[in-house]
Amino acid sequence: MEIGIWVVAAMIYLAFRLWYDGLGKPLTPDEIDHFLQLVQDRAGQGPDAQDIATQDIATLRKFMETDDGKEFIMVNLIEFNASPVSHPDTGRDIKAAALLTEYTRPFMGKILRRAGHPVIAGQGVGGYLDAWNTPPDPGWHMAGLVRYRSRRDVIMLSLADPAFAAIHKYKIAAMRQTFAFPIKTQVALYASPRMTVALVLALGAALLQLFLSS
Repeated sequence: MEIGIWVVAAMIYLAFRLWYDGLGKPLTPDEIDHFLQLVQDRAGQGPDAQDIATQDIATLRKFMETDDGKEFIMVNLIEFNASPVSHPDTGRDIKAAALLTEYTRPFMGKILRRAGHPVIAGQGVGGYLDAWNTPPDPGWHMAGLVRYRSRRDVIMLSLADPAFAAIHKYKIAAMRQTFAFPIKTQVALYASPRMTVALVLALGAALLQLFLSS
């Protein structure tokens, strides 16, 4: 029985790692062509047309062609429009930060189902303290890091999911400007879900073993 407890815990952890890490398969050339075609098809259409039309297609292509199938972190900087802003659906006045949540809530729900999650997010408390050969600080209001399981996941969520286009209007109305760029983790001092889930399962298995043996 005691061995069985730890076997079950190990199997649950392996299933979690398979979901959290994915299969590690890079994007195929056919997938890349398909996703780029989606970008071109959406350019000039819908409420987010201008945003799509100004994307750097070459950068997006390189991002997909250099895919290694592994996780990455997206760095996001946000400057809000001056509040209040007009709600795209109702026309009523609303704070820009509050309007952005109508985009982030459903989007985060979708990335969580694909093992993505925020790493850290926070409000700006000052301007650039160190900057080299950069434009003047526009006054960024927020910064955040989001973990994605793979490049395929972020492309599927942002380009291939019709629901994304439906909520993108809230992002555009809330933000004056933003940028996002991907990074690959080299040093991380925070406890990732891999460690957290392992510790929780080990603690649960140990407590169950003690309970059954008492």
